[in-house]
Amino acid sequence: MKKYSRRNQKEKVNLSLDIGIGVVWTLFFISLGLILAINLRPLYYANIRWFELDKYSGLSINEIKSNYNALIDYCSPFYYGALKFPTLRSSVSGISHFEEVKVLFQFFYITFLISSILLLGVISWKKKQNNYRYLKVSSITAIILPIITLIGCSIDFDTSFVIFHKIFFRNDDWMFDPYTDPIIELLPEVYFLQCALIIVFVVLVGSLILYLCYRHQKKKNQVTPLIKPKMNYYY
Repeated sequence: MKKYSRRNQKEKVNLSLDIGIGVVWTLFFISLGLILAINLRPLYYANIRWFELDKYSGLSINEIKSNYNALIDYCSPFYYGALKFPTLRSSVSGISHFEEVKVLFQFFYITFLISSILLLGVISWKKKQNNYRYLKVSSITAIILPIITLIGCSIDFDTSFVIFHKIFFRNDDWMFDPYTDPIIELLPEVYFLQCALIIVFVVLVGSLILYLCYRHQKKKNQVTPLIKPKMNYYY
């Protein structure tokens, strides 16, 4: 009984460790998806034409692009300085909100870097142990968040959008007044939905890759049973 108890306890510890690794993979995929989404400028440029933002705002397409690029450049961890829109006015609360957004984005850049280093160590460690079960567990762990996100967005994106802001921001500065912060009219909600879908897509693809790697390693490590050779008897 003691042997079985120790074995079960060890299995629980290993499973908990694999789930922890799965959480790190999830953070890696989310960070990667976010970085790709906010730097995918052609997607926003396409939205300008899809939703005719130039006609809606009264600004030229180049003017819209320059203001958007100023915002994205500011949110980069490699940009130092204050946020200044080329042709748009902005309020103190609006600038304050974008400062919080920049901090949030920097957090995910740092998370991406740290998780990458951790996962390189995990991959090397597990390879030496010839243990690849963590890939399967990580695949399952990583897929949970996208499913919850998709369900929430499909039911009511507006409510999900508000909940997201309530969780990540400590004030109501994100509730822009188009008169004092006209940049908000250049950022349609559907664009944020597209960015969210990109992140979900990256996590789903990452989860699938992990599972395929697990299946490949499992197949590779399977021991082929020895076939008993046919004996020829001569009488």
